[in-house]
Amino acid sequence: MDIANHLAVIDRLCARDFPAERGRTDAGTGGPGYLIAELQSSGDFSEDDGTEREEAEVQYEADRDALAERLTERWGPPRYFSLYSVLERTIEGENRAEPWAGLSGHVPDVQLWRVPEASRWVALGVSRWGDQLPFQLLAVITDTDPP
Repeated sequence: MDIANHLAVIDRLCARDFPAERGRTDAGTGGPGYLIAELQSSGDFSEDDGTEREEAEVQYEADRDALAERLTERWGPPRYFSLYSVLERTIEGENRAEPWAGLSGHVPDVQLWRVPEASRWVALGVSRWGDQLPFQLLAVITDTDPP
């Protein structure tokens, strides 16, 4: 993991305008009020007996926590925010704001900081799409308050 590069991506996105339309960006995806950067992705696990996936999960959580330590030095301790209730309410048909509704389908929880100088939230999470799909370390930058 390249922490310096990941921090540079987060800084760049904090200073950037949000896209007017939802879609792909040079760092990942975005839409009105948010940007999501795919900081790193694992390979898939289609040929795995479960061992590689478990090791990758541990590594991605460790990488998230190492990056979180650097962000904590800047902005203080993070809030830990579970997206489970957002997922549950979205499934029940409630209209939840992006990026939180979309993230809740594959990111169980995030570490979250409020960046006062940018008036934005920065969140780190590990995407877990499915048993055979890659893990992704995600940075989310948004001006939408968590639900």
